[in-house]
Amino acid sequence: MYKQLLYTFKMSEKNHTNIATFIHLSTFSRFLIPFGNFLGPLVLWIINKDKSQFIDEHGKQALNFQISILIYSLVIGLITIPFFAFSILNGFDFMDFNLFDGIHLNISKPSPLFYIGGSLGFLAVIGFILEIVFIIKASLRARDGDVYNYPLSIKFLK
Repeated sequence: MYKQLLYTFKMSEKNHTNIATFIHLSTFSRFLIPFGNFLGPLVLWIINKDKSQFIDEHGKQALNFQISILIYSLVIGLITIPFFAFSILNGFDFMDFNLFDGIHLNISKPSPLFYIGGSLGFLAVIGFILEIVFIIKASLRARDGDVYNYPLSIKFLK
């Protein structure tokens, strides 16, 4: 009887770790479904949050991180886009178009705004790579039965 109870408990615990792992991994569904990084974890979390505190905690962590990443991306985008737009519009001073002899572009003196915008764009790419690393790390921790706190995550769901 004790062995059966222990086996049932371990199977239940394994099921919870699998669900928590899939909550984190479901954020990659954004590559197939628009807003899948929110919908996947949200659906899995809502369906399973009452099963255990472990699943509830991982669901909140995944959703908080995705909302935080969205906010960070919007801020970087709102800062970056004007820099690129102004550098392109300002860049017509140094572009040399000659349509009769072929198109000739002379980009010898780009605006400093272009470098600032490019740096922020590079920061966004680094952020994307770190996001993937953190999601994989959280998935592995959930698989092992540990709770993972995403870095720089704002706690919207407590």
